[in-house]
Formats: sequence, structure tokens, C-alpha cells
Amino acid sequence: MDLDGKLLIAMPGMGDPRFEKTVILICAHSDDGAMGLIINRPARDLSFANLLDQLNIPVAEDGRDIHVHYGGPVERGRGFVLHSRDYPGGPATMQIDATFGMTATLDVLEALAAGDGPAQALLALGYSGWGPGQLESEILSNGWLIADAVADVVFSSDDSGKWAAVLRGMGIDPVSLSATAGRA
Repeated sequence: MDLDGKLLIAMPGMGDPRFEKTVILICAHSDDGAMGLIINRPARDLSFANLLDQLNIPVAEDGRDIHVHYGGPVERGRGFVLHSRDYPGGPATMQIDATFGMTATLDVLEALAAGDGPAQALLALGYSGWGPGQLESEILSNGWLIADAVADVVFSSDDSGKWAAVLRGMGIDPVSLSATAGRA
């Protein structure tokens, strides 16, 4: 199972309130585990402009503003910019798939502040991580649905509507989801 660039959609009754109704873009998945970013939980009380100010990164007159998200419970003080692949980045940029890249260095923040950088981007503080086999086990236990990632949804400013939008894109009415798994 290769989940790089896929979305995880939290199922009702997952049991972990940190992930209730979350949508996570998987950035890396291998036999060693998985890493992803929650794309529908805005960071409370922190704007991109505020963050740039804290990092002493000057903002140009045409500097960009992007949404800041809570990416997950691991390393919450570390930032990751999830972005469109039009930003080549450097050796520190992870090419997730044909649509998405991720950069965790200041150069992408500086580019955005200067009015350059990727066409689409969001900043996530922290990440979601799983050890070997853990995510696969959670999927088999009905904790997550898997969907293809669509850039328009991932980078949408409607964070509160992403969970339902991804489900509807899969042909699922969010009201019809059950926390109970079944076997046919």
C-alpha cells in the first residue's frame, strides 16, 4: 500500500480527539512508518504575518499571505510548508508526488514573503506520525478512509468544509458514516 500524496479522512468514533474530523495529506509512507500534515485545522492565534515577524523575515509590499495550520501533535514547534510542485526548492524540498511538495526550510518562507514561491501553499506547525505498521493497522480498524488528494481542496481556505468536501468527492454523505466497522 503506497499512501504518498493520499488523503486520510478521520472516521467518526476514531477514539483520538486530536484527529476528530481531520483530513491529513500523507507526505511520506514506507515500511518505516508514515508522516503527514493535517490540512483542515487552522492554528489558533497565529497568522503568517505574525510568524514572519517572529522569524525576522521582511515582507515585501507584494508579499504573500498563506494559512497557518496545526499539522499534528509531533514537533509542534517545527514548520512545514506544503506546496504545489511549481516551487522547485532545493535539496531540502521533498517531492511528495506529481502535485505536492513539502519544504521545511526558511527559503520557502522568504520566497513567499518576497511575493514569490509556490503558487499554492499552506504552513503546518507540527506533523502527524506513525510507526511501522501503525497506520495500516488504524486503517484496517476503520479509523481512516483513503482518498486521492485534489489541490483545490487541499489548498482551499474553507478549512471547516474540507472533511465533508473530501467525503462528498468520494460519493459519501458525511451524515451516513458510522463508527462501526463491518465485514462482508
